[in-house]
Amino acid sequence: MATVSSSGPLTPPGYRQRTADALMATALSSSPIVAVEGARGVGKSWTSLRNACSEVRLDRDRNAAEAAALWPARVLEGARPRLLDEWQLAPGLWNEARHLADAQTGRGLFIFTGSAHPPDDRTRHSGAGRVMRVRMRPMSLAESGESTGEASLRSLLDGADCFAGTPQASDADVVEALCRGGWPRHLTMGTAQAQTLCRAYLAEIARVDIARLDGARHRPEGVMRLLESLSRNIATAAAASTLADDIAGDATPSRDTVADYIEALKRVYVVEDLPAWSVHLRSRARLRRSPKRHLVDPSLAAAILGAGPERLWRDPGFLGQAFESLVVRDLRVYAEANEASVYHYRDSNGHELDAVVQCFDGRWLAVEVKLASADRIDEAARSLNATCEQIDFGRVGPPSKRLVITPSGYGYERADGVTVTPLTSLGP
Repeated sequence: MATVSSSGPLTPPGYRQRTADALMATALSSSPIVAVEGARGVGKSWTSLRNACSEVRLDRDRNAAEAAALWPARVLEGARPRLLDEWQLAPGLWNEARHLADAQTGRGLFIFTGSAHPPDDRTRHSGAGRVMRVRMRPMSLAESGESTGEASLRSLLDGADCFAGTPQASDADVVEALCRGGWPRHLTMGTAQAQTLCRAYLAEIARVDIARLDGARHRPEGVMRLLESLSRNIATAAAASTLADDIAGDATPSRDTVADYIEALKRVYVVEDLPAWSVHLRSRARLRRSPKRHLVDPSLAAAILGAGPERLWRDPGFLGQAFESLVVRDLRVYAEANEASVYHYRDSNGHELDAVVQCFDGRWLAVEVKLASADRIDEAARSLNATCEQIDFGRVGPPSKRLVITPSGYGYERADGVTVTPLTSLGP
């Protein structure tokens, strides 16, 4: 995907277009305050600068953070939209901006970015109509230019046929992209360097970022061991007790301790579990409610386990889990642009869907993820159709598409009603 040279007056040079750009434009035209949320390093600041006319970088300017504590109204002065970057370092700005939004007319007054979710009492008084939130994640393959985007999620939700042409990338390219991650600063790096930075990123999260959450008590080495366990169990429904047993050393951490650490990692947007889909069934099977474990980008899991491309190819089981997590990452980015959400489905009879994309108006996609080969695609298609037969279409309607998502190759329609869609052709 080509870079764009300009938009707003603060657009950084060489800015690469993001799926969130359209969401930002809609939010700024609809609400006085836009809150941009997501993990550190996903590109929140650059995307916000593209839409801002003035800025305050609270994580870089100590004087600004001190001034915000004493005179928040003065810090909010400036050309609009005004960007308050990493605002959680000066939480008093939130209510001050809310009061200004009440007193003034107009839209697009302030852009707040944050890489840590503050306590509820700092944002619970936002008020209907004052704030719209935009969630940013690492770059999808369409954003990084490694997917053609010709099979758009929007068209699939509309039930359109998928025909992806000559492959632009190979399975090996996808595995390289998985290990490097969708972090904007990593796009021009080699895999080894990118993985070194991912490990340093997680160490900093464990050592510093979690401690900033109201002085949360934690042991950084315990957080790192939990991240290793989450990585080993990526794309599974591992319970907190399972994770606690997995990281046991001299002393097994309690389930409550593990749950607290997971909650803290969610608040800094590093852990993003995939919730279970709630749907009516035709059979007497029971739905499984446990979420599936995912990090915000599977590159973090590969890096903390020391799994580069060569090692992943030697471990096809884990590669399958990591690839599933990569698909979930991209589906979340594309779903956000289509007012849709992503879930997973499992029932007590052993039927499951790796992902379910459901739009606000009820349209939905059933998704099975498979590393490509003809026999495995056949197996995935049979499983997909068998699972869909368990779902009560009288309550939810049939899926717009039944998708088998592969790493690369061609996209096409099968005679059994299943659509094969390469991740390298998927887009918003």
